[in-house]
Amino acid sequence: MFPNLGIPELVIILVIALIVFGPRKLPELGRSLGKSIGEFRKASNDLKQTLDDEIRMEEQKEQRAKVEAEQSSAVAAAEANAPVLPTTGDEGATVSRSTGTTHA
Repeated sequence: MFPNLGIPELVIILVIALIVFGPRKLPELGRSLGKSIGEFRKASNDLKQTLDDEIRMEEQKEQRAKVEAEQSSAVAAAEANAPVLPTTGDEGATVSRSTGTTHA
């Protein structure tokens, strides 16, 4: 944006500012410029922090959704692979899961 300013250019700028604004107004302008730059830096850091927090939250949501999808697919696969137990219609009968036999 600006070309590299050397010492002679800075001295010329300061002399012109001193002539235009005067010796009493120049320190006040310097302080207000410094405060403005400080407030701008603070605001930009706050914005950056907010964006980082939002990105982190989105990544956590995506990670949770991925884990939940994996868990639900694992449960569905486990249910699909589970043996189907025969039912006899007997009210007092119990079915053994390991052998699939009915006991009265």
